[in-house]
Amino acid sequence: MGKSYSVAVIGAGQIVNVHLEAIRQSERSRLTAIVDLMESRAEDLAAEFGAKAYTDYREMVLNEKPDIVIINLPHYLHKSTAIWCAEQGCHVLLEKPMALNVQECKEINEAAKRNGVLLAVGHMQQFFAEHVAAKEILSSGELGELVMINDRRYGGYFRESRPGWFLDKEKSGGGVIINLGSHSIDRIQWLTGSRIAKVKAILSHYGEQGDVEGSGSLFMETTGGVPVHLSVCGYTGAPANETELLFTKGSLRIRQRAELLMSKGGSYEPISVAKKADPFTEQWKVLLDALEYGSELPISGEYGQSVLAVVEAAYRSHVTGTEQKVELDSCSNSEYQISQSHVQHQK
Repeated sequence: MGKSYSVAVIGAGQIVNVHLEAIRQSERSRLTAIVDLMESRAEDLAAEFGAKAYTDYREMVLNEKPDIVIINLPHYLHKSTAIWCAEQGCHVLLEKPMALNVQECKEINEAAKRNGVLLAVGHMQQFFAEHVAAKEILSSGELGELVMINDRRYGGYFRESRPGWFLDKEKSGGGVIINLGSHSIDRIQWLTGSRIAKVKAILSHYGEQGDVEGSGSLFMETTGGVPVHLSVCGYTGAPANETELLFTKGSLRIRQRAELLMSKGGSYEPISVAKKADPFTEQWKVLLDALEYGSELPISGEYGQSVLAVVEAAYRSHVTGTEQKVELDSCSNSEYQISQSHVQHQK
């Protein structure tokens, strides 16, 4: 049997259960603690998953000494929590967006390197079965050259159930672009195997509460020269979450968690997609493989920073009214050198 890593989850928010299930389903990980400011919430989940409950993550880390922490907190707490945990020798899976801005991403990445720990960011798009199938078709050349991408994501962002910090720019970093658009940016970068190089953005701020943007149209270009239009809207209306890739010999339409469609000149027809494990389970496997075997970590901190660099450029573009170049120099996807002493931490 392989290694078994102790894991603690910091923040029992909206998506905590999918992380907990991914941990439970792996023979290589065991949940030791759950932290949440709401003590009853931490205790209920800890009882369900056989872990200890805490309300203070520092106390938890010092007591339990977990190998890995999953940070699932409001965005403005990402930097301080990730850096402190890295300094204690914990490997970190940080929910997206990685931080409030690129500068914070740099500081988190530097802390991970300095302390020899692995840092992963929860960019999930490469783990969806329909995305994998689409990339295989793109890479095969079956549809010719990729000439443009249209991506749209619409959904009610200002619903009453959304925690208030999401609508406070100082705490969230922004609205639909940083929180929803970052998924699309991740998807486009992964599908094309390139980075976004420049962006022109027009945003709106008509939300009934908060000070964050409620919509955005982003006109982008990848480093490979492919034009991209990203449309994100959080006002009331019909929901959508789809990506259309247009080629010289046809087109693909991806509807996330639904289907993959292809056209070679006529109407779109559904394509059979091979089943895969839940994306969070796939993500967890990739992280554990990187720790145990030193395999590539495609969702590294540097990759997470590349997504925030696009978001930040979009915000600059809206303010200035001009196209902005994306900061690419410090956003390579090179892997971290993980100290073996930290990999073996507290075995």
